[in-house]
Amino acid sequence: MERVKRVEIVTLSVEVPKLKELLARLKVPGYTILPHAEGFGDRGERAGDDLTGVTRNSYILVACDEETAQRLAEEVRPVLRRFGGICLIGDAFSVRIPKKKPQGGSC
Repeated sequence: MERVKRVEIVTLSVEVPKLKELLARLKVPGYTILPHAEGFGDRGERAGDDLTGVTRNSYILVACDEETAQRLAEEVRPVLRRFGGICLIGDAFSVRIPKKKPQGGSC
C-alpha cells in the first residue's frame, strides 16, 4: 500500500473539459470522472435531470502526492468560486495490483 492524497471535486459538468486540461498540466497520475453527480449544497439541489445539462454536476476523483493535491486545490478554487461545488482532500492508501507479465510458451 502507498500513502496518497485523495482529492474529490464536485462542480458543474460544463467545467470538466477545463479541469481535465488542468489535471494533464499538473501531471496527475490518473483520475476518475462520474458525469452525473446529484446532491444538495449551498446552491440548492442538483438533480442532474435538466434538459440541457447546464446545471448537471460531475464528480472527479484523483489520488496523488501531497504537493500535487495542494496545487490542484489552489487551481480549482476559482472554478468553485465562480460555478460552485466542493473540493475535498484527505489521506488515503492506494492498493495497486502489479500487472502480470505475459509468460512465454504455449497455452
